[in-house]
Amino acid sequence: MKIAQISIGNFKIHKQLQLSMKNLNVFTGINSSGKSSVIQALLLLRQNWMKNGLKNGLELNGDLCNVGLCEEAICQYAENDTVFFAITAEDEAQYEQWEYRVITSSLKKNLMPPAVVDSVKTRLDINLFSSFFHYISASRWEPKESYPLNTVAVEINRQLSQGRGVCDLVVHYLYHYGKESVVTVPEELRHPLCKASDLLSQVSAWEGMVSPNVNVVPRLEGKAYVLKYSYNKPKDIVASEEFNATNVGYGLSYALPVIVALLSTPKGGLVIVENPEAHLHPKGQAELAKLIAMAAQYGIQVIVETHSDHILNGILVASKRFEEEGKGIDKDNVAISYFCKDEDTQVAAVKQVRIVGDGKIDSQPEGFFDQIEMDMGYLLGCSVTCSRLEFNLTI
Repeated sequence: MKIAQISIGNFKIHKQLQLSMKNLNVFTGINSSGKSSVIQALLLLRQNWMKNGLKNGLELNGDLCNVGLCEEAICQYAENDTVFFAITAEDEAQYEQWEYRVITSSLKKNLMPPAVVDSVKTRLDINLFSSFFHYISASRWEPKESYPLNTVAVEINRQLSQGRGVCDLVVHYLYHYGKESVVTVPEELRHPLCKASDLLSQVSAWEGMVSPNVNVVPRLEGKAYVLKYSYNKPKDIVASEEFNATNVGYGLSYALPVIVALLSTPKGGLVIVENPEAHLHPKGQAELAKLIAMAAQYGIQVIVETHSDHILNGILVASKRFEEEGKGIDKDNVAISYFCKDEDTQVAAVKQVRIVGDGKIDSQPEGFFDQIEMDMGYLLGCSVTCSRLEFNLTI
């Protein structure tokens, strides 16, 4: 079941936050304004649920994220010593709140004790606490000579990472679900130029939007996996020789786990992606945004943290295309959250930016992807006021 609302209190920069969630959730805004803290809150809940069920306290460091000590986790402007998290499920009938207390004696510890003993009564049935969950960190692995093998993590728990969202298991995952226990990609997510439905073929087709005519080739060599790429020559039947991942552009390897996660997660699952735009050319970013929008429309819940005009514009284009062609994403399935700091309180403030139709948005807060407009205004020697309020794309 998908998440409908997240509430956070006294955690890091968030004194009090309530965030409505949809299928596609875009987090953007200035640096150190609270985007990653929302993702960390979700990761903390998941890693503690997997370890101790959240009843014995909140460990701040684990397999998915490290927050540090209690003094680093509690909001410095908190008016009480309680940190809380709450989630409302999609059907709104399921709601759970977890409260933890940070007292003077625990400031230098990395465990927050529960505010109320045995306060967790039931397990919330949401995608955050399921096997159909992927976290893709901004610090995911660059191309490597080899990639590890982990049968339990990949073949039983269906994970791309051994920890911290680095996606070190993406090649094992793609080899297993693309060649052995073959996953069929749903028709709604298949690349229009690829007739094959298996995961490996579809991943290669979508990677072709980053680097045309590429083939992704995962191989098992001894006790590790290697990642290679080959290229189809137009009109040729035989592909080029294979190249190691370290000898091709970073963009292919950085986009790979994003594509793999989106194509292999079933409806209702959750995919969290930080900076999907990393190392990608603008066209590659736009194509990746298209896939993100399609996956969310299909029914996968996606959280994207981004600083890219091209990712945002790609989502706006997808919303307009849905209105005109029925392909892309319904604007009502998109929530865009712009994070900034309240100048008076120095805590996070979140402004909701709504798509109103035709790829337009209802408002453009100061700092919301407006730098290109200011730069163009200077270069053209005039004041440029055009924005996504009038057009689908920035000028």
